[in-house]
Amino acid sequence: MHSLTSDHSMTASRRWAVLAGATALAYGVITPPAWADLSPGGGTQGKTTQTAQRDGHTIASRVTFSGSTRNPSDQSSPAATPVGNWSPPACWYEPVSAQQFSKEVEDGYKMVADDPQQPNYAKESVSEYRDIYKNGKYKNYNLDKADKGNWWVSAQDPTRLNDQAAWECSDLPFWVKNGDIPPVKKAVSPEILAELAYNRIQLPGTKASLAPGDTTKVNLSTWAWLDKAKFKKVSVTASLNVTGLNIQATTTAEPVSLKLEPGTDDAETYPASGECAVSSDGSVGEPYATGKADQAPPCGIKYLRSSGSGTFPLKATVTWRITWSGTGGVGGDLPDGTFGTTQEVTVQEIQAVNR
Repeated sequence: MHSLTSDHSMTASRRWAVLAGATALAYGVITPPAWADLSPGGGTQGKTTQTAQRDGHTIASRVTFSGSTRNPSDQSSPAATPVGNWSPPACWYEPVSAQQFSKEVEDGYKMVADDPQQPNYAKESVSEYRDIYKNGKYKNYNLDKADKGNWWVSAQDPTRLNDQAAWECSDLPFWVKNGDIPPVKKAVSPEILAELAYNRIQLPGTKASLAPGDTTKVNLSTWAWLDKAKFKKVSVTASLNVTGLNIQATTTAEPVSLKLEPGTDDAETYPASGECAVSSDGSVGEPYATGKADQAPPCGIKYLRSSGSGTFPLKATVTWRITWSGTGGVGGDLPDGTFGTTQEVTVQEIQAVNR
């Protein structure tokens, strides 16, 4: 790449940032005055404070989702938290046709080049970026080879733009012939789609049913269970159908256990581990029935002291087993996921009756 000349001095990091901004500009709607100061992570440039927020700078992915899907931007929507250090990919590479690539690069170039508010270095950078694919390493966006391959570009999870991992897919768009394997890690595949679907699975809330209800007595066994109709397998299918590539993967979550944490050390759990397994019929715990007051519940709690004028925060966490299957008969396991909620329980002293 030839060196840039402009009225502004440019560090290596800014040169990278501008080119990265140009790459993003080719595939997303960019607010023109902002993209040129895009930087990888927090920091400062001059007197302008840079954060990791990158709204409006993302590449529009063609991956679609169906099934029991959630909006990952909705913080109130229950999502599985992976067990361990694994997380779904924050970025990946996927194909786009030569025609679409050409249109978006040209549109992005005109947006900046025709904007009088853009500084010279920004205009020169988008011009240099455009030249790579129009008159440089490639010729006219490979439109004469449109039926023989695709451009592969990086895409990002728009809900994880503050995550440094979202910028690990830093390669500029590159050409791949039909049938060839893209020469990068994180090229979209059935497994990548399955991992993306992981973060889209809509789980039911985890409030446990209790007997007695939200108010119980000291030394009285409280039975706990989950609604079997709500806690069943849920699945999401991620699909990508673009020129030269049609793949999909289905990710399924199945509840396997419920863990009870009483919110105080002055309590006993049933079983002692507090981990209630899912039965063969899909039930977790057992609803209380008349005549079982003297029995220990298969899943429950016994509080040993009063909560006084307050409450104890009972946490109920469900562990979900996550599996996937995809195009070509591939499939396997993904890390288990957990989701828990807290409910307040009032524990009262048993009142003695004098006769």
